[in-house]
Amino acid sequence: MEFVILAVVIALVAVGVISGLVVSSRKKKQLPPAPSSTPTITPPAEPHVGEEAETPRDDSRRTIEDVGLPPAEAAPGQAPETVAPEAPALDVPEPTAGRLVRLRARLARSQNSLGKGLLTLLSRDNLDEDTWEEIEDTLLTADVGVAPTQELVARLRERVRVLGTRTPDELRSLLREELLTLLGTDFDRAVKTESGVDTPGVVMVVGVNGTGKTTTTGKLARVLVADGRSVVLGAADTFRAAAADQLQTWGERVGARTVRGPEGGDPASIAFDAVKEGIAEGADVVLIDTAGRLHTKTGLMDELGKVKRVVEKHGPLDEILLVLDATTGQNGLVQARVFAEVVDITGIVLTKLDGTAKGGIVIAVQRELGVPVKLIGLGEGPDDLAPFEPEAFVDALIGD
Repeated sequence: MEFVILAVVIALVAVGVISGLVVSSRKKKQLPPAPSSTPTITPPAEPHVGEEAETPRDDSRRTIEDVGLPPAEAAPGQAPETVAPEAPALDVPEPTAGRLVRLRARLARSQNSLGKGLLTLLSRDNLDEDTWEEIEDTLLTADVGVAPTQELVARLRERVRVLGTRTPDELRSLLREELLTLLGTDFDRAVKTESGVDTPGVVMVVGVNGTGKTTTTGKLARVLVADGRSVVLGAADTFRAAAADQLQTWGERVGARTVRGPEGGDPASIAFDAVKEGIAEGADVVLIDTAGRLHTKTGLMDELGKVKRVVEKHGPLDEILLVLDATTGQNGLVQARVFAEVVDITGIVLTKLDGTAKGGIVIAVQRELGVPVKLIGLGEGPDDLAPFEPEAFVDALIGD
């Protein structure tokens, strides 16, 4: 027993000795020296005072007034202040007074074909039958029409015979008078935009798609805005893709609101809503752009007739403008006859007159429908729609 106890004591002493040696070895173990590349940190130098003070630098220093304050943070739970975006600047359309005079150079093709062509023929020393036939051909080529051409040639023959000797100035004056007679100077060419009652003036624009009908409606809005009128647009052409978008773009440029509906919707319903909105806003004029499908005359008559009846529930329809493409010439007269049978046309808008030598279409379409040309398009610019002035038009045709 004593032997066992002695053995345990010896074992415990041995364990203690071994543990001490391990601990001692750990204490003696040192960390490796720091590499020579490690930068040394030098404490900041003490500021010098008295005679050892450094000379002040000449660098410019900002004052407290120059230092901007940081933006104020929103209080907890308070939404940050938002800046409303600026409204886009509206276009300022050119004044309509004298616009045709400013655009007269656009009639160069018609001038060379009709005006100067006639003056050249009339200036010949001998006006024989062949020359008069050439004069007739010039008028017919310019789409003046058969009946107006015969009337003009007959009057020119008589007046030239009586006049005898013909100077260039006398011929120009003679031709000017006769062309003005054909065009008619006693027509009321103002676009009717006043209803005479408390409702806005209502103008319906009709015509075949492709004649520039929707574009003309947008340009007409600019004409009215330039004359100081407020306008509401009705996008009742619901059967042509993007027609409403196109019209709305035109309206936004001059601050005119567009009333529109779903594609393929009821045109009469949209026209009704446009007039209703025009009354609510106190607008001066409501312009209604209609569809121009000519698949069947019966469908066209039904549609336009319905639009007219629905609009007249609010008040009278003051103007129905027919848009014709001047470059189609006599084919445009066929379209004019169809629309004239459908609705009571009160005025004509001739577009693309700058792109044709057939300036005589103005005379032909007036004679065909018995209503005046009120507006003409002389370019693709936003302000290239001009009120039609017979005197300025004829002067542009025959030159100075």
